[in-house]
Amino acid sequence: MNRLFQTIIVVGLSAVVASCGTKGKSEEQAVVENKVEKVKVEAIQKQTVARKLDLSTTLEGYETMKVSPSLTGNIEHIYVEVGSYVGAGQMLVRMDQNKYNTAKLGFTQASIEFERVKALKETNTVSQQTYDQAKLGYDQAKESLNFLTEHTFVKARFPGVVSAKNYVDGELYSGAPILVITQINQLKALVSIPETYFPLIKTGMTMNLRSDIYKDETFPASIEIVYPTIDPATHTFQAKLRIPNGTSKLRPGMFVRTTLEMGEVEALLVPYQAVLKLTGSNERFIFVNKNGVAKRVSVSLGQRYDDKVEIISDQVKEGDQLVILGQTKLVDGTKLEVIK
Repeated sequence: MNRLFQTIIVVGLSAVVASCGTKGKSEEQAVVENKVEKVKVEAIQKQTVARKLDLSTTLEGYETMKVSPSLTGNIEHIYVEVGSYVGAGQMLVRMDQNKYNTAKLGFTQASIEFERVKALKETNTVSQQTYDQAKLGYDQAKESLNFLTEHTFVKARFPGVVSAKNYVDGELYSGAPILVITQINQLKALVSIPETYFPLIKTGMTMNLRSDIYKDETFPASIEIVYPTIDPATHTFQAKLRIPNGTSKLRPGMFVRTTLEMGEVEALLVPYQAVLKLTGSNERFIFVNKNGVAKRVSVSLGQRYDDKVEIISDQVKEGDQLVILGQTKLVDGTKLEVIK
């Protein structure tokens, strides 16, 4: 009897608790649904602005040649030192010549044999097969000699400066580059540009570079390549700059800045503080007043102009009512009371 009485009490209390919980929850929902936030709004307007993009980057040699012959052996002689200027075709390194001399003798012998068979072929004294074999031996010997000539007597492919030297005469070449040649009469640089500018950046666009070292000078550059993909982590893409450097004032490793002028455009500008950022991400959004209800709209940011910033979104148009005060208290669907 006592057990039956305890069971009835437990069931009864559970029902009461469940009833109170349901009632509390519905009341909470009703409070949220009926809550009205006071906000100020401002009509979004298009403005004509001079669009420009400030960028910074580090210069690199346009080309770099690592002098790494495809031969093992001793280094007979290195003709240049670190800091030496070299011209295209200038001798840089002479490797051990044993393999080269052997190939040269082989080529001479193959040449003599081929010329002999060629003369006999003209009088139909030898077969086509014999001629073909002699021609093949000649071609192989010539190819081998050309390869060994290139890698025994190493020359510069382009004009530049010796930026590293890792061996001295007589050392055994072990695989690390003997020299590094860096082209400096022409430089390159990679710049990262926000994805919102991707449709506007074109190959051939020009700009001027500035360096803190030469405060009163600018240096011309042009966009040589616009890379076709966007980095999903940073939402930027890269462009390669080509920089003439005939005076050699600029050097690889220097930090430079540039401003890319993109002409006047019409843009949607809003107060910077009206744009909110989702915590833990780069997502930006605003709230607009849609018939007395807050609507959250994701946007991308363009250029900033003093206390205003350009927003880019296909969900926003000129004339929309932007919430400029009280937006931090809003969620999508909140009822709004617009105050003056």
